[in-house]
Amino acid sequence: MSPHQAKPHIGISACLLGQEVRFNGGHKHSKYCTQQLAEHFQFEPVCPEVGIGLGIPREPIRLVGDITNPRAVKTHHPEEDVTAALVEFSQHKVQQLAHLSGYILMQKSPSCGMERVKVYASNGYALPGGGVGVFAKALMKAYPLLPVEEEGRLHDPVIRENFINRVFAYHEWQTTVVPHLSKQAIIQFHSRYKYLLMAHQQKEYRSLGRIVAQIAHKPLKQIADTYITAFMKILSVKASRKNHCNVLQHILGFLKKNASAKTKQQILESIESYRSGILPLIVPVTLINHYVEQYGNDYIRLQTYLHPHPPSLGLRNQL
Repeated sequence: MSPHQAKPHIGISACLLGQEVRFNGGHKHSKYCTQQLAEHFQFEPVCPEVGIGLGIPREPIRLVGDITNPRAVKTHHPEEDVTAALVEFSQHKVQQLAHLSGYILMQKSPSCGMERVKVYASNGYALPGGGVGVFAKALMKAYPLLPVEEEGRLHDPVIRENFINRVFAYHEWQTTVVPHLSKQAIIQFHSRYKYLLMAHQQKEYRSLGRIVAQIAHKPLKQIADTYITAFMKILSVKASRKNHCNVLQHILGFLKKNASAKTKQQILESIESYRSGILPLIVPVTLINHYVEQYGNDYIRLQTYLHPHPPSLGLRNQL
């Protein structure tokens, strides 16, 4: 992200910021969100249960009935059904969130859980597989391209890096392409993301290129919508070690004419050490970046793959 570019706005379950909004008057403060991500994101907290007027503390609610369309009721007084209130709040609230570039949800919550939320049958037993929280369901239905993740899953380095990658990529689309939509804006965006897309899915990257090739023959808005839908789908697939190595070798190809044999060998050895799991991804990427600044051209210097997110987040140190 450019230092002059505004921070991405991220929705977040309010309890994760330490706000005491949970049913027991407590919170689920996430130090990772408040101590590391807050430097780079502008958080917008939401608590749907407080939003519909439930008190603090309050009787907890849970999901019951049909796992695909459950009702939200009070745990000890199931005759008190809050489904309609939660659905109304959620539908109204999500209409105010079109500007967001991502969302971090509280796991297992009957309102905010993204997946595997307990849904209880009439016999009191939880149904297998689990469901989706009422607010989370409305959010993901309204914005299917929005990067959404549960805070608990962000402790996995691969999931964390993938989510933050998608947030910054979506934010760039929102801020550099959408406000000034043109053929050139889409082409330039696609050009910058070539190698990052290849690290995720090489075959699908080529399909995306065919969409861009049709840009002169179809309505611009249609092309843009088709493109960003396919783009976000590609990035949602976790990048493999094999694909990272392939991309790094492609980038090295841009340095062959100017870099010394010793330099090329050093980079190749670091890529091989990453491939075998000896070194983290940050090592060959840092080496490549160093020599790209010396020997690369503008095209390769502008590749988002080389700087997809702020280095201070240290996301590639653990990959």
